[in-house]
Amino acid sequence: MLKKIKFEDKLIAVILPHDFYKEGVEFFTPKEFSQQLGYMNYPAGHRIEPHIHKLLIREIKYTQEAILVKSGKVKVDFYSESKQYISSEVLVSGDVLLLASGGHGFIFLEKSELIEIKQGPYISLKVDKEKFGKTDE
Repeated sequence: MLKKIKFEDKLIAVILPHDFYKEGVEFFTPKEFSQQLGYMNYPAGHRIEPHIHKLLIREIKYTQEAILVKSGKVKVDFYSESKQYISSEVLVSGDVLLLASGGHGFIFLEKSELIEIKQGPYISLKVDKEKFGKTDE
C-alpha cells in the first residue's frame, strides 16, 4: 500500500513499497512537483508510442530526491522544514522513496545499496544542503 508522510498538510515523502500492484498507470505526485513518481503495469505487447520530451525551461526551487532500495534494509527519519522530527519508516529491497520536502536522515540497518535520483546540477555541499543534528558522515 502506498504511504504518504505529511506534516501540517504538507507532503514530506511518498513511499512506494516493493509489493505495490495495480493495473495500468498511476502518478502519485501533484503535477506541479519538479520530481514525478509514477507506476506502470501493462501486459506483454502493450506499447508506449515512441516520443521525445520537448525543451522546456522549468524553475526548480527545492531539490526533490527519489531513492530506490536496491538491496538491504534502511531506516529513514523524516523531519519538517523547521527540523522537527516527524516519524521513521523502514524500507527494504525494492521500495522506492520520493523525498518531496522537509528533512531526512538514514540509518543502514543492514548492508544496503541505494540508488538516488535527483535534479541537478549539484553545486556543492555548502550550497545544496544544510546538515543538522548528529551525523556519522
